[in-house]
Amino acid sequence: MSVLILKAMLAYLLGSVSGSLLLGRLRHVDIRTMGSGNAGGTNAFRTQGLTFALGVVIIDVGKAVLATALVPGLAGDGLPGGITQTQVQLACGFAVVLGHCYPVYHGFRGGKGAATAVGSLLVIAPVLLLPMLLTWLLALGLTGYVGLATVLAGFSLVPAAWWTGGVSGLFWFAVLLAVFMTFTHRANLARLRAGTENRFERARLSRWFKN
Repeated sequence: MSVLILKAMLAYLLGSVSGSLLLGRLRHVDIRTMGSGNAGGTNAFRTQGLTFALGVVIIDVGKAVLATALVPGLAGDGLPGGITQTQVQLACGFAVVLGHCYPVYHGFRGGKGAATAVGSLLVIAPVLLLPMLLTWLLALGLTGYVGLATVLAGFSLVPAAWWTGGVSGLFWFAVLLAVFMTFTHRANLARLRAGTENRFERARLSRWFKN
């Protein structure tokens, strides 16, 4: 169990390396003081532009790939107590998302976990990315709300994981990600209920059909 905890902690520390805050230091900006106040890719795009946002996404996806592909195999493959490599990988996958959202290096104020979750899934179960992406694109195209689209994309992982392997460790990992991303997007959902949530009009399908 101590091996599992140590590797999860290392994944958490990797997750705490925030792409937006790292690149923001090079530009002498802190996007947590701008726009929505979130240190994620969407706020980076809205406040700093496409190039900056792409750099943020690359870092946030990349650190999750490192945490799930490399960290579980550190110190050899021998795992005590019946712990499997898959369990370690899933623990590291969630820990890196947790670190992104609550980074120890940045006062525990980070992003909302979507890009880092994608990076984890890219290693753990890339097959789940297709329904997640399709759900996100469809929800964004129909509503224009990035936060809502991300929450729905998170929940699409649950039936996809069940279809892939039944009620397994991957299934519970998907459930945990879906619930956690709903929690991190709670402010978006509250603004949506209040009618004050920002809408990404350029992404709406109705806008393109009108043109």
